[in-house]
Amino acid sequence: MLSGFFKNSHVNQTVKLAWPLVITQVGHIITGMVDNIFLGQIGVTEQAAGILSNNLYVLVLVFGIGMSYATTPLVTSAYEKNDVLKKASLFKNSLFLNAIVAVACFIILFFAAGLLKYMQQPADVVELAVPFFDVLIFSMIPVSLFFTCKQYCEGLSNTRMALIISVAGNVINIVLNYCLIYGYCGLPELGYMGSAWASFCARTFMGLSFLVLIFKSPVTKEISKVYAQVKINWAELKELWRIGINSAMQFTFEVAAFVIAGLMAGNFGKEQIDAHGIAMSIAAFTYMFGSGIGSASTIRSGIFKAQNNWLEIKQASGASIKLVLLVMGGFAILLLVLRNYLPLAFNKHPEITELASSLLIVAALFQLFDGMQVTIIGILRGLNDVKVPTYVTLIGYWLLALPLAYFFAYTLQLKTVGIWIALLLALAFVALVLWWRLNFLIKQHLHPKQ
Repeated sequence: MLSGFFKNSHVNQTVKLAWPLVITQVGHIITGMVDNIFLGQIGVTEQAAGILSNNLYVLVLVFGIGMSYATTPLVTSAYEKNDVLKKASLFKNSLFLNAIVAVACFIILFFAAGLLKYMQQPADVVELAVPFFDVLIFSMIPVSLFFTCKQYCEGLSNTRMALIISVAGNVINIVLNYCLIYGYCGLPELGYMGSAWASFCARTFMGLSFLVLIFKSPVTKEISKVYAQVKINWAELKELWRIGINSAMQFTFEVAAFVIAGLMAGNFGKEQIDAHGIAMSIAAFTYMFGSGIGSASTIRSGIFKAQNNWLEIKQASGASIKLVLLVMGGFAILLLVLRNYLPLAFNKHPEITELASSLLIVAALFQLFDGMQVTIIGILRGLNDVKVPTYVTLIGYWLLALPLAYFFAYTLQLKTVGIWIALLLALAFVALVLWWRLNFLIKQHLHPKQ
């Protein structure tokens, strides 16, 4: 039965596009996971400080990443028309817009460091988190550069260049974590701060090397010949902003809910921060498989949107949703089976690993909904349908998840487990409403009212 499923042309094409994206996305999250693992070997407080710093950093970072997602569907349309000038123009305008957004995000984070002291987190954790955070924020601009290049390549249906850069960046991060924390290979022994500097160096390499590759690779260097001819122009900036701001808000609404959930967990002690952070790292790892399929679906739906072929959109969308449900269903089973063992890779503290194991039960339950919602958002982004999904994510994550998290955690005294139950319900709501939205659009175009 499965062999027949994977012979479906839409499934086959989605898998071909998705697997490099999955590895790239996983590589991005592994940077944080590696830091978490190394910090866990140093101590409970150091690990909690890294998690707290990353929570605040990621809250702003995802806005910049979301802005870059506007590049893919627009470049896909130009690619389908073989318009080299348009592709070069979109890339130049994307670099310009995303650089401005990244600088703005950096400034916000620079002045936000002091907020760590007012988030009702353990004092010893905050003391270590502030200098860690001060280093982390400098990777904002190179990360934005990496994602601009990545989304441009995805618009060309090229998903392997980002894979190469991501793998290289993660190897650098692992080596530098080891060397800078413990002072090996002639490098200074920086302790837990070595992890922050390792991430910064790895992300800087990823951003700069990707930009060089865009202009040197035989696959993409065609734009180098016309790059000087194209100009920064208001029309393209406006279109990139229209799609990008909605994608950015979608990411921000979702991630903010998870970040605030982490801060709520911190109110119950640093062990709860660590357990939440460990379970979130594992859940984020599996999420990247859904995110990779969602990015591939953006490319596929964007191609058929350029052709105005809604029958193919329906068939490709159905194949993508079935594929992500299959993959995430497999992860749900793995999380349930391995829930007592996976946290041990991050920390050996009994209280932390026991709580993380409980949270992974909830994580297993929301795998299907998480994969479904990120895939459908990807499909809708390829169709340039971004406003309604933005409203859905706002309602689901802020008006539903956060009040429920407070109620379950504090009123019912379920603490961090209650917070995760609220996130599960929000993901289910978002996934089901977005599924209705996609079907509505397909029916509207395939069967218009006479």
